[in-house]
Amino acid sequence: MDIGLARTFLEVAATGSFVAAAERLHLTQTAVSARIRLLEDQLGRRLFVRNKAGARLTASGERFVAHATTLVQVWERARQHVALPPGIEEGVSVGSEPSLWHPLLADWLIWMHRVCPEIALRAEVDSAQRLLDGVQGGALDLAVLYNPPQRPGLVAELLAEERLVMVTTDPEGRLDRTRYVSVDWGPAFAANHEAAFPELAHAPVSISLGPLALTYLLAVGGAGYFRIGVARPFLADGRLRLVEGAPEFSHSAHAVYAPQRENETLARVRAGLRLVAAEEEGRQGGGVHSPV
Repeated sequence: MDIGLARTFLEVAATGSFVAAAERLHLTQTAVSARIRLLEDQLGRRLFVRNKAGARLTASGERFVAHATTLVQVWERARQHVALPPGIEEGVSVGSEPSLWHPLLADWLIWMHRVCPEIALRAEVDSAQRLLDGVQGGALDLAVLYNPPQRPGLVAELLAEERLVMVTTDPEGRLDRTRYVSVDWGPAFAANHEAAFPELAHAPVSISLGPLALTYLLAVGGAGYFRIGVARPFLADGRLRLVEGAPEFSHSAHAVYAPQRENETLARVRAGLRLVAAEEEGRQGGGVHSPV
């Protein structure tokens, strides 16, 4: 199938509009419509319901989104591998959630540059769901994630243990529910947190990014859950205190990959990740130290 058809389909699906997709692809609306009609003819299914409001995916269209995404990703990966520059023997693509790139993945990139200069690197930052889709579909060789859900055909190898602890700016280490800051640490944490603190289900402040939440907490005060590696310096200087009796939750980093695609390059990538994670854990006295 023409990759251009898949790209056009994904743009229409993302924007919900043939007009917007045409603008983003620098095509005419007629050309976009023609591409979608050709794709629908090839698949034998209608992919969009067209109306005055724009374009809405049909059930068949919803099912095709993942396949179209994989087609485009695999094509890009193949194109990059074919175009490897002289002196480069192989390429590897690695993805991670935003909070894991600094310093764990940044240190790994530096390690790869020093130890494996003959390997081309492609690094991506994305959501856990999209990264898992990339590994499963072959667009990514490996993804580094916190507490990844199980996926058929994928292995999640433990890289580093991490703990989430409740800290507060209160000098006595008390929890003030009216100043609680809810931080999004993923579905596993959310389920455990709800079971332990049903009264905090509707916090006055909810922040999806850890670094932003910590900045806010240190500036205005309150309590919330953060990684122990990040909280340790602030606990040491007295700006934060542990909330007595609050449970700790696991938040471990894993390398996710497809074992059937294991090769020497991927083995070296995993070895480097394990080494860097161990060194960072040793420096911090336990736990991956990231920006939160």
